[in-house]
Amino acid sequence: MDIELVCDGLQFPEGPIAMADGSVVLVEIQRKTLTRITASGARETIAECGGGPNGAAIGPDGAVYITNNGGSFSYYEHEGLLIPGETPATHRGGLIQRVDLKTGKIDTLYTECDGRRLEGPNDLVFDRQGGFWFTDHGSTIEHGRMLGGLYYAQPDGSKITLARWTLFAKRGRALA
Repeated sequence: MDIELVCDGLQFPEGPIAMADGSVVLVEIQRKTLTRITASGARETIAECGGGPNGAAIGPDGAVYITNNGGSFSYYEHEGLLIPGETPATHRGGLIQRVDLKTGKIDTLYTECDGRRLEGPNDLVFDRQGGFWFTDHGSTIEHGRMLGGLYYAQPDGSKITLARWTLFAKRGRALA
């Protein structure tokens, strides 16, 4: 297999989206940006998202929807790799954002569900009905973990629903 380096210096890239023009749009969690890598390998910042943009997907309106963990990781380097660590004290919860690709304008759609804040939104996918599912990996707190879950939401910011609480395993068993 031949591997070609297209772009380096990215700060924890996630959520790649292949675009029709040959570019790739992705989030850089540590840099806190939505970034475009052109077909020639140039890096362009589309939007400064803040927090920790963690996942991205194109919505039915052509905008990019971002699961932002709110900065739920501190980072350290180990043997040349950037490793996510514990949740810093500055973390105040996560959010779901919508970014207009033409202007870079960011709208925050959700920060909570039924009065409970989002902890660490992680990845998302749109369904055929135009809504999207997203996971929340939770966050680390001083004496344990704030658990996340699986959510379903509308892209216009009108409705968010908790579909399943505590999805993550502990010692091989589901926590639900």
